[in-house]
Amino acid sequence: CGILDADITGPSIPKSFGVDSRLTADADGINPAKSASGIEVMSVNLMLPEGDMPVAWRGPVVTGAIKQFWQEVVWDVDFLFVDMPPGTGDVPLTVFQTLPVDGIVVVASPQELVSLIVAKAVNMANMMNIPVLGLVENMSYALCPDCGRRIELFGKSKIAQEAAALHLPVLAQLPFDPKAAQLCDEGSIETVENPLMADAARAVAGQVGL
Repeated sequence: CGILDADITGPSIPKSFGVDSRLTADADGINPAKSASGIEVMSVNLMLPEGDMPVAWRGPVVTGAIKQFWQEVVWDVDFLFVDMPPGTGDVPLTVFQTLPVDGIVVVASPQELVSLIVAKAVNMANMMNIPVLGLVENMSYALCPDCGRRIELFGKSKIAQEAAALHLPVLAQLPFDPKAAQLCDEGSIETVENPLMADAARAVAGQVGL
C-alpha cells in the first residue's frame, strides 16, 4: 500500500513512518520513498532541503502539488491512503476532483465544536458523490493507569448522536495512547497494534474489495 501526504503545509507522515530519504526520479516519474515495511510514501517534506522548512504556499500551488503527487509519482500499490488536513478547503476539493477516491473516513475529536466540522466534511463528500465509510473519534477518552477508569477529558462524547444524524457508522473510539504517540515520534507507527481499529480496517477493506 501507499500513503499520499496531502497535508501540504503540515506534513507529518514521513516523521511518523521514519522516512527521511530524499526522493529520486527517472524517465517514468517520481519514485516514492519506502518505509521499513515497504509502504510507499509521498510527502512534500521529502522534497525539502530541511524537514523543518515552512511550506508557505498559496492555494493554487498546494493543489498543483497534490495533482503532481498523484499523476507524476510512480505508485506501485494495490491501494493508496490519502492523509488530508481538516476542513473543506482546497486540499479535499482537489483530492475529490482529481483522485479516484473509493471512500473516506472522517476523523474527529469529542469537542462540541467539532461536530459542525464533521458535518461540513460529510456534506461536502456527499455533494461530490464520495462515499463516507464512517466516523472515527480520536482522543475519545483516557484510561487511568492505576484503576483503569475511563476519563472523558473533553466531556461526554456525542459521536453516536452525530453518526446517527449523518446516517453513518462509528468505526472506532480511540483513547489517548502515550505508547502510540511515542512510536510516532520515533518513526515506528507501523508497529502500533490497536484492535480498536478493527471495524475501521474492515470498512476500508470492504470498500476496496479486500
